[in-house]
Amino acid sequence: MAVVHDTFARRIRLQHLHRRDAAGLFVVPLDHSVTDGPIVRAGQLDRLVGQLADGGADAVVLHKGALRHVNSRWFRSMSLIVHLSASTTMAPDPDAKVLVCDAEEALRLGAHAVSVHVNLGAATEARQLEDLARVAGDCDRWGVPLLAMVYPRGPQIADGRAPELVAHAITLAADLGADLVKTSLPRSPAAVAAIVADCPVPVLAAGGGAGDDVLPHLADVMRAGAGGVAVGRLVFTAPDPAAMVRRVAAVVHDRTPAVAR
Repeated sequence: MAVVHDTFARRIRLQHLHRRDAAGLFVVPLDHSVTDGPIVRAGQLDRLVGQLADGGADAVVLHKGALRHVNSRWFRSMSLIVHLSASTTMAPDPDAKVLVCDAEEALRLGAHAVSVHVNLGAATEARQLEDLARVAGDCDRWGVPLLAMVYPRGPQIADGRAPELVAHAITLAADLGADLVKTSLPRSPAAVAAIVADCPVPVLAAGGGAGDDVLPHLADVMRAGAGGVAVGRLVFTAPDPAAMVRRVAAVVHDRTPAVAR
Protein backbone atom coordinates (compact mmCIF):
# COMPACT_ATOMS: atom_id res chain seq x y z
CA MET A 1 0.00 0.00 0.00
CA ALA A 2 1.36 3.40 -0.95
CA VAL A 3 2.19 5.77 1.88
CA VAL A 4 0.99 9.36 1.43
CA HIS A 5 1.84 11.87 4.16
CA ASP A 6 -0.87 14.46 3.49
CA THR A 7 -4.01 12.31 3.46
CA PHE A 8 -7.58 13.57 3.76
CA ALA A 9 -7.96 11.73 7.06
CA ARG A 10 -4.84 13.34 8.47
CA ARG A 11 -6.03 16.80 7.41
CA ILE A 12 -9.39 16.26 9.13
CA ARG A 13 -7.71 15.24 12.38
CA LEU A 14 -5.24 18.13 12.24
CA GLN A 15 -8.10 20.55 11.61
CA HIS A 16 -9.90 19.20 14.69
CA LEU A 17 -6.72 19.74 16.70
CA HIS A 18 -6.16 23.26 15.31
CA ARG A 19 -9.82 24.27 15.23
CA ARG A 20 -8.95 27.68 16.70
CA ASP A 21 -7.04 28.36 13.47
CA ALA A 22 -4.18 30.82 14.11
CA ALA A 23 -4.38 30.59 17.91
CA GLY A 24 -1.71 28.67 19.79
CA LEU A 25 -2.27 25.03 20.69
CA PHE A 26 -2.88 24.13 24.35
CA VAL A 27 -2.21 20.45 25.09
CA VAL A 28 -2.49 18.89 28.56
CA PRO A 29 -0.45 15.67 28.98
CA LEU A 30 -1.88 13.36 31.64
CA ASP A 31 0.45 10.44 30.97
CA HIS A 32 2.39 11.10 34.19
CA SER A 33 0.43 8.42 36.05
CA VAL A 34 2.38 5.68 34.27
CA THR A 35 5.71 7.36 34.91
CA ASP A 36 5.24 8.67 38.45
CA GLY A 37 2.08 7.09 39.90
CA PRO A 38 -1.43 8.49 40.56
CA ILE A 39 -2.05 12.12 39.62
CA VAL A 40 -5.70 12.26 40.73
CA ARG A 41 -7.76 10.54 43.40
CA ALA A 42 -9.91 7.55 42.51
CA GLY A 43 -12.74 8.47 40.19
CA GLN A 44 -11.50 12.02 39.58
CA LEU A 45 -9.89 11.59 36.15
CA ASP A 46 -13.16 12.14 34.29
CA ARG A 47 -13.81 15.30 36.31
CA LEU A 48 -10.35 16.64 35.49
CA VAL A 49 -10.71 15.92 31.77
CA GLY A 50 -14.07 17.67 31.83
CA GLN A 51 -12.45 20.73 33.39
CA LEU A 52 -9.86 20.73 30.61
CA ALA A 53 -12.54 20.65 27.93
CA ASP A 54 -14.65 23.34 29.60
CA GLY A 55 -11.63 25.56 30.33
CA GLY A 56 -10.32 25.76 26.78
CA ALA A 57 -7.70 23.04 26.39
CA ASP A 58 -7.31 21.94 22.78
CA ALA A 59 -6.15 18.39 23.49
CA VAL A 60 -5.38 15.95 26.28
CA VAL A 61 -2.74 13.19 26.23
CA LEU A 62 -3.84 9.92 27.84
CA HIS A 63 -2.71 6.31 27.94
CA LYS A 64 -5.06 3.76 26.38
CA GLY A 65 -6.40 2.25 29.60
CA ALA A 66 -7.30 5.64 31.04
CA LEU A 67 -9.92 6.06 28.31
CA ARG A 68 -12.12 3.48 30.06
CA HIS A 69 -12.63 6.02 32.85
CA VAL A 70 -13.31 9.13 30.75
CA ASN A 71 -16.60 10.18 29.17
CA SER A 72 -16.45 10.50 25.39
CA ARG A 73 -18.52 13.70 25.41
CA TRP A 74 -15.49 15.77 26.40
CA PHE A 75 -14.01 15.19 22.94
CA ARG A 76 -16.70 17.10 21.11
CA SER A 77 -14.66 20.23 21.80
CA MET A 78 -11.23 18.75 22.55
CA SER A 79 -8.88 16.38 20.74
CA LEU A 80 -7.70 13.05 22.13
CA ILE A 81 -4.01 12.20 21.83
CA VAL A 82 -3.18 8.63 22.83
CA HIS A 83 0.34 8.28 24.22
CA LEU A 84 2.29 5.31 22.89
CA SER A 85 5.43 5.48 25.09
CA ALA A 86 6.09 4.48 28.69
CA SER A 87 8.72 4.18 31.41
CA THR A 88 8.66 4.52 35.19
CA THR A 89 10.78 6.32 37.74
CA MET A 90 11.43 2.93 39.38
CA ALA A 91 13.36 1.61 36.37
CA PRO A 92 17.17 1.33 36.40
CA ASP A 93 17.06 3.77 33.45
CA PRO A 94 13.90 5.95 33.57
CA ASP A 95 14.97 7.59 30.29
CA ALA A 96 14.53 4.28 28.41
CA LYS A 97 11.11 4.67 26.78
CA VAL A 98 9.32 1.69 25.21
CA LEU A 99 6.20 1.46 23.04
CA VAL A 100 3.07 0.19 24.83
CA CYS A 101 0.52 0.95 22.11
CA ASP A 102 0.50 1.55 18.35
CA ALA A 103 -1.25 3.89 15.94
CA GLU A 104 -3.79 1.32 14.78
CA GLU A 105 -4.89 0.52 18.34
CA ALA A 106 -5.07 4.24 19.16
CA LEU A 107 -7.35 4.75 16.15
CA ARG A 108 -9.65 1.97 17.34
CA LEU A 109 -9.86 3.82 20.66
CA GLY A 110 -10.95 7.04 18.93
CA ALA A 111 -7.70 9.01 18.91
CA HIS A 112 -7.37 12.19 16.87
CA ALA A 113 -3.57 11.92 17.17
CA VAL A 114 -0.82 9.90 18.87
CA SER A 115 2.33 10.87 20.75
CA VAL A 116 5.75 9.28 21.22
CA HIS A 117 8.46 10.22 23.74
CA VAL A 118 12.16 10.16 22.77
CA ASN A 119 15.11 11.05 25.02
CA LEU A 120 18.14 12.05 22.95
CA GLY A 121 21.35 11.10 24.69
CA ALA A 122 19.77 8.23 26.61
CA ALA A 123 21.54 4.88 26.63
CA THR A 124 18.67 3.48 24.56
CA GLU A 125 18.51 6.40 22.11
CA ALA A 126 18.94 4.14 19.05
CA ARG A 127 15.88 2.03 19.89
CA GLN A 128 13.79 5.10 20.70
CA LEU A 129 14.66 6.65 17.34
CA GLU A 130 13.76 3.41 15.61
CA ASP A 131 10.42 3.38 17.45
CA LEU A 132 9.72 6.99 16.45
CA ALA A 133 10.44 6.26 12.81
CA ARG A 134 8.24 3.14 12.84
CA VAL A 135 5.33 5.02 14.45
CA ALA A 136 5.73 7.86 11.93
CA GLY A 137 5.37 5.31 9.14
CA ASP A 138 2.25 3.86 10.75
CA CYS A 139 0.82 7.37 11.12
CA ASP A 140 1.35 8.00 7.42
CA ARG A 141 -0.36 4.71 6.63
CA TRP A 142 -3.40 5.42 8.80
CA GLY A 143 -3.64 9.19 8.38
CA VAL A 144 -2.94 10.00 12.03
CA PRO A 145 -1.10 13.15 13.22
CA LEU A 146 2.01 12.50 15.31
CA LEU A 147 3.19 14.53 18.29
CA ALA A 148 6.84 13.78 19.09
CA MET A 149 7.96 14.63 22.62
CA VAL A 150 11.72 14.89 22.14
CA TYR A 151 14.14 15.97 24.86
CA PRO A 152 17.94 16.21 25.13
CA ARG A 153 18.11 14.02 28.24
CA GLY A 154 20.77 11.52 29.19
CA PRO A 155 23.90 10.94 31.25
CA GLN A 156 26.03 13.21 29.06
CA ILE A 157 23.47 16.04 28.80
CA ALA A 158 24.34 18.89 31.17
CA ASP A 159 21.66 21.36 30.05
CA GLY A 160 18.58 20.04 28.27
CA ARG A 161 17.53 23.61 27.36
CA ALA A 162 20.77 24.51 25.57
CA PRO A 163 19.67 26.15 22.29
CA GLU A 164 21.85 23.99 20.04
CA LEU A 165 20.54 20.79 21.64
CA VAL A 166 16.91 21.90 21.51
CA ALA A 167 17.30 22.91 17.85
CA HIS A 168 18.71 19.45 17.12
CA ALA A 169 15.82 17.75 18.96
CA ILE A 170 13.03 19.55 17.11
CA THR A 171 14.74 19.22 13.73
CA LEU A 172 15.13 15.49 14.30
CA ALA A 173 11.43 15.17 15.16
CA ALA A 174 10.37 16.97 12.00
CA ASP A 175 12.82 15.04 9.83
CA LEU A 176 11.51 11.70 11.11
CA GLY A 177 7.89 12.58 10.37
CA ALA A 178 6.34 14.40 13.35
CA ASP A 179 3.50 16.87 12.73
CA LEU A 180 4.13 18.56 16.08
CA VAL A 181 7.06 18.50 18.48
CA LYS A 182 7.09 19.13 22.22
CA THR A 183 10.29 19.95 24.09
CA SER A 184 11.75 22.11 26.87
CA LEU A 185 12.59 25.47 25.29
CA PRO A 186 15.36 27.86 26.39
CA ARG A 187 14.58 30.58 28.88
CA SER A 188 15.70 33.28 26.44
CA PRO A 189 12.86 34.51 24.18
CA ALA A 190 15.42 35.48 21.53
CA ALA A 191 16.80 31.94 21.50
CA VAL A 192 13.27 30.52 21.29
CA ALA A 193 12.42 32.80 18.37
CA ALA A 194 15.48 31.67 16.41
CA ILE A 195 14.84 27.97 17.11
CA VAL A 196 11.14 27.85 16.24
CA ALA A 197 11.59 29.97 13.11
CA ASP A 198 13.82 27.25 11.64
CA CYS A 199 11.47 24.34 12.44
CA PRO A 200 9.00 23.30 9.69
CA VAL A 201 6.39 21.99 12.19
CA PRO A 202 4.78 23.71 15.20
CA VAL A 203 6.88 23.59 18.38
CA LEU A 204 5.07 23.17 21.71
CA ALA A 205 6.78 24.36 24.89
CA ALA A 206 6.88 21.83 27.73
CA GLY A 207 5.85 23.27 31.07
CA GLY A 208 8.27 21.14 33.02
CA GLY A 209 6.80 21.71 36.45
CA ALA A 210 4.44 23.74 38.61
CA GLY A 211 6.58 26.64 39.84
CA ASP A 212 5.60 30.31 39.90
CA ASP A 213 7.86 30.99 36.90
CA VAL A 214 6.10 28.58 34.53
CA LEU A 215 3.28 30.83 33.31
CA PRO A 216 5.53 33.83 32.58
CA HIS A 217 7.88 31.51 30.66
CA LEU A 218 4.99 30.16 28.62
CA ALA A 219 3.82 33.68 27.86
CA ASP A 220 7.34 34.58 26.71
CA VAL A 221 7.68 31.58 24.40
CA MET A 222 4.26 32.19 22.87
CA ARG A 223 5.19 35.78 22.05
CA ALA A 224 8.49 34.46 20.65
CA GLY A 225 6.60 32.35 18.10
CA ALA A 226 6.06 28.93 19.69
CA GLY A 227 3.16 26.99 18.24
CA GLY A 228 1.68 26.30 21.65
CA VAL A 229 2.33 24.68 25.02
CA ALA A 230 2.01 21.22 26.53
CA VAL A 231 1.64 21.42 30.31
CA GLY A 232 0.36 18.78 32.70
CA ARG A 233 1.75 19.22 36.21
CA LEU A 234 0.99 22.93 36.16
CA VAL A 235 -2.68 22.00 35.77
CA PHE A 236 -3.25 18.83 37.76
CA THR A 237 -1.22 19.95 40.80
CA ALA A 238 -2.94 23.35 40.97
CA PRO A 239 -5.26 23.97 43.94
CA ASP A 240 -7.95 24.86 41.38
CA PRO A 241 -7.22 23.01 38.10
CA ALA A 242 -10.23 24.56 36.36
CA ALA A 243 -8.97 28.07 37.05
CA MET A 244 -5.45 27.17 35.95
CA VAL A 245 -6.74 25.76 32.65
CA ARG A 246 -8.49 29.05 31.93
CA ARG A 247 -5.34 31.05 32.76
CA VAL A 248 -3.13 28.96 30.50
CA ALA A 249 -5.71 29.03 27.71
CA ALA A 250 -5.74 32.84 27.80
CA VAL A 251 -1.94 32.95 27.53
CA VAL A 252 -1.80 30.42 24.69
CA HIS A 253 -4.81 31.32 22.58
CA ASP A 254 -4.41 35.08 22.85
CA ARG A 255 -0.60 35.18 23.31
CA THR A 256 -1.13 37.56 26.23
CA PRO A 257 1.20 38.15 29.20
CA ALA A 258 0.65 35.92 32.22
CA VAL A 259 -1.43 37.77 34.81
CA ALA A 260 -1.08 36.93 38.48
CA ARG A 261 -4.24 35.93 40.30
